[in-house]
Amino acid sequence: MPSFPEAAREAVGDTRLRRNLAHATGTIRARRAEAVAELPDWERLRESARQIKDHTLAHLGHYLRLLEERVTGAGGTVHWARDAAEANRIVAGLVEATGEREVVKVKSMATQEIGLNEALAQAGITAYETDLAELIVQLGDDRPSHILVPAIHRNRAEIRDIFLRTMPDAPAGLSDSPAELAEAARRHLRAKFLSARVAVSGANFAVAETGTLVVLESEGNGRMCLTLPRTLITVMGIEKLVPTFADLEVFLQLLPRSSTAERMNPYTSMWTGVTEGQDFHLVLLDNGRTDVLADEVGRQALRCIRCSACLNVCPVYERAGGHAYGSPYPGPIGAILSPQLRGVGSEVDASLPYASTLCGACFEACPVAIDIPEVLVELRARAVESARHPLTDAAMAAAGWTLRSPARLALAQRAAGRFRRLTPRRLPGPLRAWTDTRDIPRPPPESFRAWWKRTDGGRRP
Repeated sequence: MPSFPEAAREAVGDTRLRRNLAHATGTIRARRAEAVAELPDWERLRESARQIKDHTLAHLGHYLRLLEERVTGAGGTVHWARDAAEANRIVAGLVEATGEREVVKVKSMATQEIGLNEALAQAGITAYETDLAELIVQLGDDRPSHILVPAIHRNRAEIRDIFLRTMPDAPAGLSDSPAELAEAARRHLRAKFLSARVAVSGANFAVAETGTLVVLESEGNGRMCLTLPRTLITVMGIEKLVPTFADLEVFLQLLPRSSTAERMNPYTSMWTGVTEGQDFHLVLLDNGRTDVLADEVGRQALRCIRCSACLNVCPVYERAGGHAYGSPYPGPIGAILSPQLRGVGSEVDASLPYASTLCGACFEACPVAIDIPEVLVELRARAVESARHPLTDAAMAAAGWTLRSPARLALAQRAAGRFRRLTPRRLPGPLRAWTDTRDIPRPPPESFRAWWKRTDGGRRP
């Protein structure tokens, strides 16, 4: 992926994309504001969620061991994955052990993060997305553009064209009516639900005290995937824990209102260990989370409950869309989470902390009070430190040497005024990035000090 500025420049030029994003995010913003306003104790819930998450992260080892004990005691099997490669090997091995070549999937950010679908394809296993928006993205050979609504960048006409082109059983006269599109997807997926023997899911939450996993979704596809197949494999980031069911109650109020602007979630599925006739495997994914946890400023990103509220209020996301972020996690949360999980070694990850105006709207909207601007500033400092150039260091050292002495500063000001006509419009080498978006101001012909001395502080012409 190119850096964010390059990708965003192309996206901003796509008027249809900007129109789709503006309409969708504007609608979600307005509905969410109404849903949140219904709760007089919203800020107290938000603070409770922050404290619960911070407590859990501070004692994460204890709660993970407790979760493993409870899941195992209920007949499930727990697997630990250090990184994406290990998680993919575990899941592929579990599927191969069943002898199946197809799996159905519940929408999962963690499996997108590790590239599970691609890893399964390399092993000869086909994964079918069952969430409507994820299905649209998969059939269109596309990438998700939003945490909650992955196909937010597509309009109804585009979705109809994708279905007619790639869905063999799509009705010939399919229109772009939402009801007809949903019915076509339902009929297409029903056969998959009834024939699949293996399902892969993520998890919105896990309750440590009972070993209960929780999936929230709006279409019923998750319920079909979680109950019908004989083998269920759940891939969960280690930060998704809450200690008790009483803690879960707080998030079940916050998440629906922040994501879909609903008072309660349409489908909330919970299970503990195995159910009759089904094997259950839980894959606990680290993939950089332990390193994030060690960072005093950046660890607050692990509070995220993937509600997408920050995306819907972000002026940068609304204009650039999710693809420009080069990550499964777009928007403000992606700008702080991806560089921490993957490091700032790549061009795109080094640029993500700058994909923000630092307006603070994301912090105000976040239901778990992640101070995204604070983390962005911290990551910018690290990106600068990792990309230091000898010429930049020399220029800063020269500037410091000049500014430490009034005499040297006055001499530099006189020289700048004398040679002002030679001031370049663009800086050379590694300094040119500064002038990509701004002009170098031409020095005045006379410094303030010189003017003050000549005019006696403005008292004479």
